[in-house]
Amino acid sequence: MPLNMTGCRTDCVEKPFSIGYQKFGRFVGRHPWWFFISPIVISTCLGGGFAFLWDREANDIEEQFTPTNGPAKLERLFVRENFPLNNSVFSSQRLYTDGVYASFIAVSKSDNIFSDAALREILRLDERIRRINVTLGHERLAFDALCARKNNKCIPNEILDVINRYGPGGIEGTDLLTFPFFRFGFSHIFLGYSVGGVNMSATVVKSAKAVRLFYFLKEFNRSVTDLWLNEFLRVFPEIQTTQFIEVTHATSLSRQVEFEANQWDVLPLFLLTYVIAVAFSILSALRFDCVRNKVWVAMFGVLSAGLAVLSSFGMMLYIGVPFVMTVANSPFLILGIGVDDMFILISCWQHTNVHDKVEDRLANTYKEAAISITITTLTDVLAFYIGLMTPFRSVQSFCLYSSTAILFCYLYSITFFGAFLVLNGRRENSNRHWLTCKEVPSDCPVGRSKWYDHCCVGGAYDRQSGAEEVQPMNHFFKKYYGPFLTKPWTKVCVILLYAMYMIISVYGCFQLQEGIDLRNLAADDSYVVDYYNDEKAYFYEYGPNIMVVVRGKFPYWDEKNISDLESCVEDFKSLPFIEKDIFTSWLKSYKYYGHHTNLNLSIENVFKTNLDSFLRFYSDFRQDVNFTNDSIHASRFFIQTVNITTALDEMNMLNKLRDTAKRCPVPLMVYHWSFIFHDQYAVIVSNTIQNIGITSAVMLFISLLLIPNPLCSLWVVFSIVSVITGVTGFMALWNVNLDTISMIILVVCIGFSVDFSAHISYAFVSSKKPTANEKAVEALYRLGYPIVQGALSTILGVVVLSASKNYIFRTFFKIMFLVIFFGLFHGITFIPVFLTFFDFCSGNSSSSEKTKPEDQAMGNCQPKIRHDKGDDQDKQIYDNHTFLSDNHPNHQSQTGASVWTLTANSGITSHTQTVCMASTVPMFRVDGQTYEVHMFTPPSTNSQSTVVANQILESGENGVMVNSQPMSQENNIPVVNCSNVESL
Repeated sequence: MPLNMTGCRTDCVEKPFSIGYQKFGRFVGRHPWWFFISPIVISTCLGGGFAFLWDREANDIEEQFTPTNGPAKLERLFVRENFPLNNSVFSSQRLYTDGVYASFIAVSKSDNIFSDAALREILRLDERIRRINVTLGHERLAFDALCARKNNKCIPNEILDVINRYGPGGIEGTDLLTFPFFRFGFSHIFLGYSVGGVNMSATVVKSAKAVRLFYFLKEFNRSVTDLWLNEFLRVFPEIQTTQFIEVTHATSLSRQVEFEANQWDVLPLFLLTYVIAVAFSILSALRFDCVRNKVWVAMFGVLSAGLAVLSSFGMMLYIGVPFVMTVANSPFLILGIGVDDMFILISCWQHTNVHDKVEDRLANTYKEAAISITITTLTDVLAFYIGLMTPFRSVQSFCLYSSTAILFCYLYSITFFGAFLVLNGRRENSNRHWLTCKEVPSDCPVGRSKWYDHCCVGGAYDRQSGAEEVQPMNHFFKKYYGPFLTKPWTKVCVILLYAMYMIISVYGCFQLQEGIDLRNLAADDSYVVDYYNDEKAYFYEYGPNIMVVVRGKFPYWDEKNISDLESCVEDFKSLPFIEKDIFTSWLKSYKYYGHHTNLNLSIENVFKTNLDSFLRFYSDFRQDVNFTNDSIHASRFFIQTVNITTALDEMNMLNKLRDTAKRCPVPLMVYHWSFIFHDQYAVIVSNTIQNIGITSAVMLFISLLLIPNPLCSLWVVFSIVSVITGVTGFMALWNVNLDTISMIILVVCIGFSVDFSAHISYAFVSSKKPTANEKAVEALYRLGYPIVQGALSTILGVVVLSASKNYIFRTFFKIMFLVIFFGLFHGITFIPVFLTFFDFCSGNSSSSEKTKPEDQAMGNCQPKIRHDKGDDQDKQIYDNHTFLSDNHPNHQSQTGASVWTLTANSGITSHTQTVCMASTVPMFRVDGQTYEVHMFTPPSTNSQSTVVANQILESGENGVMVNSQPMSQENNIPVVNCSNVESL
């Protein structure tokens, strides 16, 4: 049996809030032009902020997509201060950034890149690249003038030195080349980053699929080196025509350049979205009544959302808030929210009485819609403001722009759009055509065609309720979908469906991957994506070369301390992703040097005295030791990672390296420039959970304030948790990672999940129906169609993003689609069914359903009179359940459906006496309103009672009598003498 908690309503905030909005709606209705023109003027002024758009652009990938307080940034600062770069002794291994370079990957079309033909094409490409030059003033600068140097020579591609030494045909089919180290002259060169797709026998290379070459430039003047890199990008497609190899290329600028180049590709999609939104809104608001048609209302509803975007973005640009590429997603979101509010307001407007004054209709519209659209606005805005706590600047900018736009959207909905509803209502009251604005007849003249009836006759309304005619979709929810959903077997199916949904969602949550792949920041058809794909396919074996830094002063000569350090080194080498045999250490080399020169390096003075001469001899190691003022302030060594191919590998690598460093008694720190981006793994999950938790708590608080039932508010929170679980699980199954982009949308998810559940929950709470099933049906009847309209409009607002070439916009579409789809399903399926199991939102006792009709009648015999001195005092007649003025032409001829004739066994009474016949009077309700039942006994020998139903109107104090035609006496039913009724 449904649970019922009588008297659980908490409307201390909701009731005065609704009344306040009712007054505001009446004020807007009396002064519509002020509220219509003011938003246009404000938007025009604020829109001037777009002049600062180019100055506010902030698309630096590191700045926007990495944590602002990431530990790797502090580690980089320490490395830069203690190990400054030496441009005369360049070492890519020792860079604290990714460097300044151009690169290309040559992939053989055959099985072996070391074929004579393939190597000749590689050498020809290398020669052409080195001839690329740029003009700076009157000087032409070639690669040799800009290249990074060591020993006064450009840093070579060592694999090319091998090829040049042995000749293009001297490698293929021989056992000459070993991998990953190759002894070349007096040194061993590392080929792990140069040769890929290797097929080996022991350490001997039998064949390889790809060769990668780097062209490093000096970092002294980025403006000059950027000129050369841009020239490389321009020229390379022209010179890469090859026959035996396929070539992909990139530079250190490519990721940033491609990211910025594609940010405006979304503009055509944005324009297309508005066209779709306008078309959908018009179709949804289309009526086959030339007076009640809402075409212009729909168009101005979409315009209202557009003005909100113009105003909010302009204001943010005036203030100086950075405009990041992720912000370009916001207008699609705002459009969906604005159109959703529009449909709610239109739905409430259509339920008002068409004969009321226009300002009264808007007042009643605001009274009904205020809580729904306010809850959704507050939840969305607060969700975004809570998103400001994230350490990602791209998320912060998106949240600032979006929250401001939602506020403007809300303000313009209750001012600009509300004012237009009034202006359109005035046209309807005058029975004027929606297009020509000429007055048209309400009834089709005799002899006119059906086309004339459709095009030139209008103003129809529901004679029973006085409201506009209900749309077919509303009837669908009331007559078919609602009753179907409340059947017992349907509820069982819904519960099973929900259980299946949760099982799949939870499974997907455990499959979720974290982190953004940087190659996804470029468009799908970008040249740099092809380069990254080749890099991942052929050069995955050897990952980043990690710095292990000894911080602060450390006694390198003390045996015990050295033993601790060596023990920590072994801990690093024991990690599964570390190559044990590839280890670079100045200390190990120094000990080897001391052993061969008979130095006792366990003595501090000897250790320090001979260190300078060692570092001069081994110039590379000079950059690994901060040896100043006869003290070693910091030093570093290097370990090599292997098989780091996925985001999960990167996250595990970073976490285990840092954990190993923390466990070491020696103060150690690990660093690589890629850790700047990997830091997102350390915060993104915890930050997302934190935001969801805080936002859910805030949503619960708002729901408790504005939804007049505390337990119903818990259903809103339940909906949040349920939708977020579903979105997270299914986005993992849709190959979407948890990154800064998806984290933004998960914040949005909270707001939208509240939207749907709040609408239905509030309608359920507000219903005066006696049973839970009837409440659910009425809630679906009133708001089911507007919710579907809002959901469809939002999906249509983002569906065009699925065609985008950019990962950011496609991800936005995927997650928004999941949010809207699951939110809609919760709103019109899960939540209504679950609410029927707990009828605690009713103010009626569950026992009222079993109350006898006599008791119900007795309870309704008391008059309910309301006074409103501000309303029209004109007398109105209740005609066929419709209130009409006294001079309405039809009131004399219409049959009063609300006249009841009852036979009483009492004696003759005076005709002025009112008798409550509790045993015979049925309950009388029309559209949720209670009507007085008066019984009059006319002075006649046969006891007849005429029951006349009166509704005490808010617009006046007088009761309303029914003028009715006499009813024929049949089956012992007495005839009503209408003159007796009128004489009263």
